[in-house]
Amino acid sequence: MIMHKLELLAPAGSLEKLKIAVMYGADAVYVGGEEFSLREAAENFTLDELREGVSFAHKYGAKVYVTVNIIAHNSDIDEIKKYVGELSKIDIDGVIVADMGVFMIIREMAPHIDIHVSTQANSLNYVTAQTWYKMGAKRVVLARELTIEEVREIRDKTPVGLELEMFVHGAMCMSYSGRCLLSNYMADRDSNKGACAQPCRWKYNLVEELRPGEYMPVYENERGTFIFNSKDLCLIRHIPEIAQAGVISLKIEGRVKSEYYVASVVKAYREALDAYYADPENYVLDPKLYDELKKVSHREYWEGFCFGQPSIVGQVFGSSSYIREYDIVGIVKGYEEETGITIVEQRNRFFIGDEVEIISPLVPGFTTHIVDFLQDEKGFDITNAPHAAMTVRMNFGRRVAVNSLIRKVREK
Repeated sequence: MIMHKLELLAPAGSLEKLKIAVMYGADAVYVGGEEFSLREAAENFTLDELREGVSFAHKYGAKVYVTVNIIAHNSDIDEIKKYVGELSKIDIDGVIVADMGVFMIIREMAPHIDIHVSTQANSLNYVTAQTWYKMGAKRVVLARELTIEEVREIRDKTPVGLELEMFVHGAMCMSYSGRCLLSNYMADRDSNKGACAQPCRWKYNLVEELRPGEYMPVYENERGTFIFNSKDLCLIRHIPEIAQAGVISLKIEGRVKSEYYVASVVKAYREALDAYYADPENYVLDPKLYDELKKVSHREYWEGFCFGQPSIVGQVFGSSSYIREYDIVGIVKGYEEETGITIVEQRNRFFIGDEVEIISPLVPGFTTHIVDFLQDEKGFDITNAPHAAMTVRMNFGRRVAVNSLIRKVREK
């Protein structure tokens, strides 16, 4: 029996991405401040942006969780305390932490803020989950190395008041839930402080001790091999099993990903979840939703550890590059009632005659359009939109909602 609807939790690496995630159907977003968040490459939020983001999300009934999930050193503690003091004045819905010391600072300084224990804490069993709950945690973000059966057992053996969250989509780490020192060693960039260089995606060869300079591929291929390079997680095909396992939140990875990624992935999972709850007994995933997920930048998809140890099936051997079959070419910023003109902010080059696809917030599927009308912002006819972030005027023959995204097949 389904006791609750699953929360769809989306990444928001910037204020604009937060708004996109909420408008495309996220129930909650997780964000990072300018410090103490494990995504240094994300734009991240100033305190003023965080206030604006929380206000926007709450207006649409969505929640905002703030990541403070670095593994802290002594030198971080005073600044963390100052930051927690500032967070306590903002109406956030929770903080995500991995470090026990940071956990206790928040408990003492801001006891009104719900604490979610990060996947970085490697919670792999029910005793660990019980312990975090006894310490005051509201939610545990489960390690990505668990099977569905293990998740179900954790749910069965933990208090009802403890919420469980699991990752369902996005990049995987070659280490246990991100506890990696490879980046520190190879690039002097601390992965546990948000600066991972992703050396697991680099190309490696084997060198024998007495034959320096002789680089041998680890397997029979002259290009070498990517021996730590995992596929991307995708569990949209397994929503019924996940719902029945007892988790409360489905998490999408990707705070450094694009607005297009956030919108497309959130939209696909939103439509799948809504269809499931509309008729759980007869639910079958619409294959078009899985196809939509293949239109964003990704590596090959797999199911992670959900149904057992993945062995070699979870690894990409040939390349560390992303699969990019589509480009976002514009974001709708406005609509002129009197002329029927849509105002678009360009993101990639496109031309008169191109076929584009349009996805819109909370509108199922997508529509196609042949670009047959294109003007610059002054109203002069143009044949293409070559300049980054230029404003163009288009006519789709109908109203297209603000924050709709326009994409086309990537140029080869």
